[in-house]
Amino acid sequence: RPVPARADAKGESSSLLVHPEMMEPLHRLELLHMTVFSLGFSPCGKFLAAGNSYGQIGIFSLTAALSIEATEENQKPIFTFQAHDGPVYSLVTTSRQLISSGTGDVKGWIWNDLVKKSCKESWCRRTSFGTRLDIPEINSLIVNQKDNSLLMACGDNTVQIMDLESGTFTQTLKGHTDYVHCLAMRSRNNECVSGSEDGSVRLWDLRTASQVQMIEPYKYEGCSRPQYDKWIGCVTTDSDWMVCGGGPALTLWHLRSVTPTTVYPLPGSQHQVMFHQDLILAAGEGAVINHCQISGEVKTKVPCTPPSVFTLLVNERSQEHKVLVAAGSSNTIDVFTNFGYRAFSLRFS
Repeated sequence: RPVPARADAKGESSSLLVHPEMMEPLHRLELLHMTVFSLGFSPCGKFLAAGNSYGQIGIFSLTAALSIEATEENQKPIFTFQAHDGPVYSLVTTSRQLISSGTGDVKGWIWNDLVKKSCKESWCRRTSFGTRLDIPEINSLIVNQKDNSLLMACGDNTVQIMDLESGTFTQTLKGHTDYVHCLAMRSRNNECVSGSEDGSVRLWDLRTASQVQMIEPYKYEGCSRPQYDKWIGCVTTDSDWMVCGGGPALTLWHLRSVTPTTVYPLPGSQHQVMFHQDLILAAGEGAVINHCQISGEVKTKVPCTPPSVFTLLVNERSQEHKVLVAAGSSNTIDVFTNFGYRAFSLRFS
């Protein structure tokens, strides 16, 4: 299940003196056990950023990788840098910046600098977690375009909101009783939706920072799967419709009537979901991307490389480079030019 690792994935080896002859085997082990948690496209759509379990962000050139003259070298990062001490849990792009989140901190990087292989951070903010002794992760980021604010799903059971212009924290959405895994916007209503380990999906009015609705899918007979527990790991919205899943089955909901209209017969837990054209794309446990129809039919299962998928993204920023990318428990990032099959894989090296 998609609960991020709470210890540094490098373990203790990073602080030990290692004989040079041991470096290569250790690096191969790091690649073998790497997880890619997050992906983000550049504003121009020509580059892809990938954040991994070792705190690194790799920058890949989609232009080079998609070229008919592409070689294996073009499938490697043009640049990799250390962004956080622990895993990079989420990435999001604005008109100029790449924003990354780790354990308790969020950082901004200028895309123009990154494509020139410069990794000087533009800014860094640490969230306030009160009297907690541990430092919770920031597991998901989304940008509210209406007021240029950044929403953060936090491990202290809250959603925190930061004004991107001033860098100040402006609101805290409180109500969840456990770790918040995922976020989605309902831009037309100026609302956001959050999914949590507590089994609830909550809708928030961002104008008043108040909860306006709560849905607990595990309490509905058709959605409940006690063997997987009740946590919500993914959520997405489209107008009055929402899809969520995790422990409960992946389900399409009508928000106004709070009705589950379609339950998808997918095995295992889903970690990522999105609306795309007339389909719902979902992925999680199992090396497949599920293409589901609104009616409930699973149209196709497209094989992918990672045994578990933690991040799924469509490049809407460039028609020339419009691809679907998927990554997870592997050092590879699968690229789908035709969404029905994997064209090739980018990889950390």
